Amino acid sequence: MQRDNDDEAWRAIVENFGERADLDPEPPAAEPVAEPLPEPQQEPQPGPEAAGAAGWDEGYPDADWTTDRFVPPPPPPLPTTSPDRTVAWVGLFGGPAILLVCLVLGVELPALVAYLLVAAFVGGFLYLVVQMPRGPRDPDDDGAVV
Repeated sequence: MQRDNDDEAWRAIVENFGERADLDPEPPAAEPVAEPLPEPQQEPQPGPEAAGAAGWDEGYPDADWTTDRFVPPPPPPLPTTSPDRTVAWVGLFGGPAILLVCLVLGVELPALVAYLLVAAFVGGFLYLVVQMPRGPRDPDDDGAVV
């Protein structure tokens, strides 16, 4: 029967559990023979007069860094937003920030001020969503940017 063979196999495994196989002893390692190291030879160091006026980049073809240098064009001016959009962004981020700071510091705000901060957040969000462009910027644009 298959069951008996399984039981015998398990019994053999359990009986041999923990026994280690006898391995051949490792031969003793030969002690390395220390060879004398050769004396390091010191190279003469050139003095400052030997260097002269030569710079670190003397051997490079473009060693003259004062000419033919790339000068990037001035960056474009930062974009500006309209005042109403700026107020919407301030309401969107400023209202929750003030409420969070007051909550962490334990400052009790009057109910009217708390409601105005929540209204500034909701109003700023709604204004920015309504002002978003309806269509794509370029109808032939598939969104890939190279």
